[in-house]
Parts: sequence; structure tokens; C-alpha cells
Amino acid sequence: MRNLKSALLLGAAVALGATACTKPGDEAAKPASPTAAGTSEKASPTVVTVNGKALNSQLLDTFLLAVTGKPAAEATKEQRDAMLDQLVNMTLAAQSAEKEGLAKSPEVQARLDLLQTQILAEAASEKYVKSHPVSDEEVKAAYDSEVANMPKEYKARHILVEKQETADAIIKELQAGGDFAKIAKAQSKDPGSAVKGGDLGWFSAQTMVKPFAEALAKLEKGKMTTAPVQTEYGWHIIELEDLRAPSAPAFEEVKEQVKMFAQRKKLQAYLDELRKTAKIQKTE
Repeated sequence: MRNLKSALLLGAAVALGATACTKPGDEAAKPASPTAAGTSEKASPTVVTVNGKALNSQLLDTFLLAVTGKPAAEATKEQRDAMLDQLVNMTLAAQSAEKEGLAKSPEVQARLDLLQTQILAEAASEKYVKSHPVSDEEVKAAYDSEVANMPKEYKARHILVEKQETADAIIKELQAGGDFAKIAKAQSKDPGSAVKGGDLGWFSAQTMVKPFAEALAKLEKGKMTTAPVQTEYGWHIIELEDLRAPSAPAFEEVKEQVKMFAQRKKLQAYLDELRKTAKIQKTE
């Protein structure tokens, strides 16, 4: 059975895509942005100078957040000192790379370009999300839509045999008044359900192979397939006993997940609009 919580979280991840694919630990590998390096309108104070290059407190705070996942204000003096040492080491290594001309390497340049693109994309996405928050009405509408699209659940029995001729004969026997459960126990090759008279319990169609699910969707409650259904497992005779709408978690229980899902879906719509007006020419 499809779980609404997991579906919403999966949808959120897909909708956001590559614009938020960086985890805290990866941030440490990013080059310092111009703002972090001290060229912002309001420059932050220098915390260390490495071979004439000034590293400011904004850069250190950003590095702390990237490595620890926590605001710099929550860092202890020991953590701050340790991060500063790492930042100095990184700067020394970067300066060495520049002297050796590594920045001109096509591979390194491509990595730098990718990181810059990712950082700017994340910044643009964050700005859009802050300036276009989802309303309570949008969150409720997203919840209602997900609930409405949850698949039905079925309660069915089946008899599985190896040959079509056997299945045809069983259908004729059932149509003549044969007992489905007794025949399933005697002839079905599905060991899990045969002992229960072919009973499969409650399930969603998505858990079944496609031919089985398609045949099930065409059945009326209390009816069985009048022709055997072939799958990779053999030939099935299916009887639909009941169907129901799945139970959904209460809105308040999943409200925050739904809000995240709706916000990221809104962001994806914005990105889709940007694509419509962009000139994109693929050469591969």
C-alpha cells in the first residue's frame, strides 16, 4: 500500500532536483565566493592573512556551517580554532595549486564552473522560496490532491496454474457453481495464498505485476475474470471480493512534509518557466 508520507517526501526530492543536492559536508569543498572573500558592500573583519590573502569572519562562518551543519554562533572556541586551521591549510593548498597552474587545467576549471553554478542556483532557489512562500490554502490543496490520487486497495483471491487449458477448465467449473476457495486449495500453484483458498488479502494494484493489475482494475466487486490472465508466473483466475479507498494520515500529522512538497513543487514550476524563455541549444 502506498504510504502518503513517503510519497510526499519522494515528490519533494524529485521536484527540487539538482538545486539542493549538496549536503553540509560537501560545502567545505566549495571555493570562497566574492562576498565571503571580503568584497561585499559591508566587509566583515579579517580573521587571518595567508601569504597576503585576507580571510574574513564571513568566510570562516560559512566554512563552519558547511562542515558542522550548525550556525557559527553555536560553535565552541575550540571548534572555531580547528576550522580556522583547516581553512588556512585549504588556502595554502589552493595557493600552491595556482602557482602550479592547476586552475588552468580543463578538468579543474570544469569543477570550478560546476561549483559556481551550483552555488548560484542554490542562492537563486533560496531567494525564490523566501519571496514566494506557499499559503495555507496551497498546502491544504496539495494534501487533498495527494489523498485523492492515492490508489484504491483491493481484496481478491486468485488461482494460479501452469497451463492455459487448466485455467480454462477451472473457469468453466467455477461458472458452473464450483467453490473458488476449495479449488484454489486443491490446484493453485501459489503456495502463499493456496492454503488460504487463494486469498491475497488487501493490497494496491501497484504491488502486482502489470497484467494482473490491469485485469483486476476491470473487474466489478464480486466478479471474477472470465478468461485466464497470463503473467510471468503462469495463468491466473482472479476474483475481486472488495475494494476501498486507502486510509490517509491526518492533515496535521503530515502538514510540514506537505508544505515542503508544495514549496518545492512551486520552485520547480518557476524553473520550468525559466526553461520556456531560455535559449537552449544541445550539441550532443
